[in-house]
Parts: sequence; C-alpha cells; structure tokens
Amino acid sequence: MKKPELLVPASSLEVLKIAVVFGADAVYIGGESFGLRAKAKNFTMEDMRLGIAFAHERGVKVYVTANILAHNEDLAGVREYFSELKEIKPDALIISDPGVFAIAREICPEIEIHISTQANNTNYGTYRFWHQLGARRVVSARELSLQEIAEIRAHIPKEMEIETFIHGAMCISYSGRCLLSNYFTGRDANRGACTHPCRWKYAVVEETRPGEYMPVYENERGTYIFNSRDLCMIEHIPELVQAGIDSFKIEGRMKTALYVATVARTYRRAIDDYFISQELYQKNMPWYLEQIVGCTYRQFTSGFFFGKPDEHTQIYDNNTYVKDYTYLGIVGEHSEKGYRIEQRNKFCVGEEIEVMKPGGENLLAVVQAIRDEEGNEMESAPHPKQVLYIDLGKPLTRFDVLRRQEKEEQADG
Repeated sequence: MKKPELLVPASSLEVLKIAVVFGADAVYIGGESFGLRAKAKNFTMEDMRLGIAFAHERGVKVYVTANILAHNEDLAGVREYFSELKEIKPDALIISDPGVFAIAREICPEIEIHISTQANNTNYGTYRFWHQLGARRVVSARELSLQEIAEIRAHIPKEMEIETFIHGAMCISYSGRCLLSNYFTGRDANRGACTHPCRWKYAVVEETRPGEYMPVYENERGTYIFNSRDLCMIEHIPELVQAGIDSFKIEGRMKTALYVATVARTYRRAIDDYFISQELYQKNMPWYLEQIVGCTYRQFTSGFFFGKPDEHTQIYDNNTYVKDYTYLGIVGEHSEKGYRIEQRNKFCVGEEIEVMKPGGENLLAVVQAIRDEEGNEMESAPHPKQVLYIDLGKPLTRFDVLRRQEKEEQADG
C-alpha cells in the first residue's frame, strides 16, 4: 500500500515552519488574494518565497490556494498573481473555478493543479473530467462516504490522486458553498470573506411581533442548529488508506501553531505506526486520542465517511471550543539571555509549562527566568507578541512548542 501524504495547513510563515518540523509531507497556504481564507494572516509573496524554500530544503511540498469563485474583475489580477507564483515555484495550485484553471494552465503549465473541494467533486465522472483537462489531483467533497471514495478510486486513472479532509472544522453548507455570510454581512464566503454565521445563535421572530425572540429548538438540545462537531479520523487510518486516498488533508488555515503542531505530530505518528504494523497502531491508539485533544476543538465526529450524519454530529447547546491547553510560544535561537520566544499568552516565573517536541515527547518544565530584549528580569510575560528570553532549566530545541494545561475545560471560540 502507498503511504498517504499528510497535508497540513499554515496561516503564516511561522506556522508553516512548525507544520514542516512536526511532520507534514506537504503544506497548503494562501496568498493575500484569491484564496478562501481572507481573514487568515496569509502570506506575502516574500514570505511565500521563504516558506517554499524552507519546506523544499526539508523535502516538504507547498501548495498555494487560489480557490475563489472568480468574478470578471478578478481575472486580470489572477493572471498577474499566477505570473508571480511561476517565479517562486510552489508545487501545486489549488483551484475551483474553471476560468482560473484555464489561466493557470496558460501562465504556469509546469505547476500541478489540484481541484479544490469547492468544485463539488462527488463522482468519478467529475474526476475524469478534470484529469482530461490536466489536473493532477482532485479534493473530494466532504459529503462522500468511504465507500464512494473507494468507487472513485476504482474508476479513475492510477496516476490521478485523491485528496480528502480527515480532520478539522466542518462547514454546514454543501462542500463549503455558503450564502449565509454574504446575506447577513455582505462578506462573501465564496470569495474568501466568511464571517462563520453557522456558529451564531439563532431565534425566530414572528412578523407581527417584532422584538419578541422565540428560541429555535431541535430535539430540545438548544439553538445552535448549524454548529457541527469537528471531523476527526485518527481512529480510522486503516479505512482511509484502504479506500485509496492519496493525501490526508487537515483543515485549519486560520489555526495557531499549537493546533498545527498537535494535529500534524499526532497524525504523523499514527500513519507511520500503521505502516509499520496494524498492532503498533492499535497499541498506540490511547496516545493518539490523548494528544489530539491538546488543541482547541468542538468535540468530534466521523462526518460523512460511514454514512449520513445524524443528530449526534451537531452541538446544540453552545458555540464554544473545548480548550485543554493554552499556546505560549515557539522556541527560537539560544543566546546568553536564554531561549528567544515571541510570547502568545501570559505566563509567569515559577509556573509549570509543557514543551512539545516534534518527535512526540511532552516535557514538563518550570519557568526559571524571563528576560526582555534588553536582558531585564521579568516576573511574568503579560504582553502578547512581546519578544522574550526564557530559561526553563533544561535544554530546548528550536521549534519546540510551549503550552500550558488549563484547569477549565471550556473557553470561548
């Protein structure tokens, strides 16, 4: 059996480096235009160049999203954008719009094209269609079962690749094609500006009684009627492999480095263990399940893979994440002042924190000292994104991720 690619998202150059170090085979990123995550930090062209170089030096591929549904005024900019991408040589472009696809084939025919899930790829005829036009890979619609994916695999050319989301947030609309955001706020989800109205709390207002809000109940569980659980297939690696999926895709191009490190490291270990032996994979299952909750998540579901979702795949009583850990920062270079970090959440001298290693270890350490850039001692690190130097009383490695376990189980999403 062919070992599947582990494809991990990155919202910034910093997160790309974490994805690479923590086990990704490939990373997908968005530029400042023409992707569907306009609210993500996204990459400048220079950051994209640096990220591609960093990944390629370590044998990791980089794919760039350009998966908006384009309007007339977008096309000239798409042409210019692809001309710039041609020079920095990403490994593939992720595209959903046929017009954008045609421009990519014209401007940079040497770059692979992957067809985004936004193109509603639900049958092998669609896969064949895109293959005949020159696409190398198609990202399956989230609404497909494993049986349907296996049938697609049996009816498409061997060299054509299937990419499938196996972990992360689920969209309430078909393959992510949603009109709610545009209707409520004027921000078009299909052009990269989704405001996530599926996570909002809804009520009914009767026309002749304005201002009187009546709750929407579904099986008396609550009112968050569009709020899906997150996808998690860590317990089903064998079934995913046997269905013939070539690339295991993680959702989360707006997530933190802690999320990316946690998910990439856990799936890397699970995939590698399974390809050593089924017994090793099953033996280490408790570790995978323990680790995968080390980042924010909304409970878990297996999505559409084993049949249509039912009432158990929704969260009806709240829109909050489960958050067991808080992200503190990433270890940088070492100097006489200590290990450099850019702080992300407050922590203090004397506090016990955890060091995540790319290989799977989690080391507990007590903060011995915190210094600012001038070398002045500090008792705490209260300012987000402040550059600090820390001493944890033990040697650290660049790109180790620092986190703190929280006592409270719930935090706002």
